Amino acid sequence: MNHKYDCDNPSLAGGCLTLRCSCPRAEEIIKEQVIKLYNKHGNTPSWIRNIFHDCICHTCDASILLDTTKEQKSEKTSQRNFGMRNFKYIETIKQALENECPNTVSCADIVLSARDGVVMLGGPHIEMKTGRRGESKESYLAEVDNFIPNHNDSMSLVLSRFKTIGVDAQGTVALLGAHSVGRVHCVNIIHRLYPTVDPTLDPDYATYLKTRCPSPQPSPNVTEFARNDRETPMVWDNLYYKKGLLSVDQQLVSDPITYPFVEKFAASNSYFHAQFGKALIILSENNPLIGDEGEIRKVCHKVNK
Repeated sequence: MNHKYDCDNPSLAGGCLTLRCSCPRAEEIIKEQVIKLYNKHGNTPSWIRNIFHDCICHTCDASILLDTTKEQKSEKTSQRNFGMRNFKYIETIKQALENECPNTVSCADIVLSARDGVVMLGGPHIEMKTGRRGESKESYLAEVDNFIPNHNDSMSLVLSRFKTIGVDAQGTVALLGAHSVGRVHCVNIIHRLYPTVDPTLDPDYATYLKTRCPSPQPSPNVTEFARNDRETPMVWDNLYYKKGLLSVDQQLVSDPITYPFVEKFAASNSYFHAQFGKALIILSENNPLIGDEGEIRKVCHKVNK
């Protein structure tokens, strides 16, 4: 999907201005930083999760990046955002952009790091609109707690949440395919291992999971996790649709609405990539801030003084 750029006509859909006009090298800088950070740390999946949790709840406004202050608690403190990490890498990218174009590129536009991260993992390049006019000055913790789907929510609830932002059933199934990479925390899967193993889990896989999550009560001070996909844990492919791990993953197979799409994606990696790209564009354009509704932060974790 390609968007036409017209620097003399900034009224792109959603009120976005293209970075190609305001900071011509912005996308290139973001890509350069993603490559450097990936080669050094390999934490691309955490950036991809950032865009989901920021955009699905309220809008793509980088509110999830704000730290807790005397005035408000951060969205990072929500159990729905448990395990989210590596926000410091977003700040690294932001600093590189500030060096090139001071006070120009919003932290909200650093969602492009998620797009470039998908490419680093072998996924599709997705052409996104840019030029979001600013970030939120406030946290939306209550909305996060009430809106972001949980790992054990019903499929009907998950579908309804995505539907409110314009993502249909096929798009929802495609977006959940992001679980193909990265890791899952033991606290989210122990109910499928203890006191007895969920019979829908592959026995060999269950044995592996028990080695990664040896206790039915994970220590709150230790982040225990397992790989979502043991075979290709850092490759953006369709193996997820052949072996899901979370409860919501298993429901994709049992739900008559979602199962036909699971079959399509399992049969064709290219089809999965195409539909994921379409759904991510819808998600990334969810209710962007316009006019004077936000600000361009100097750093992403706190509002300007």
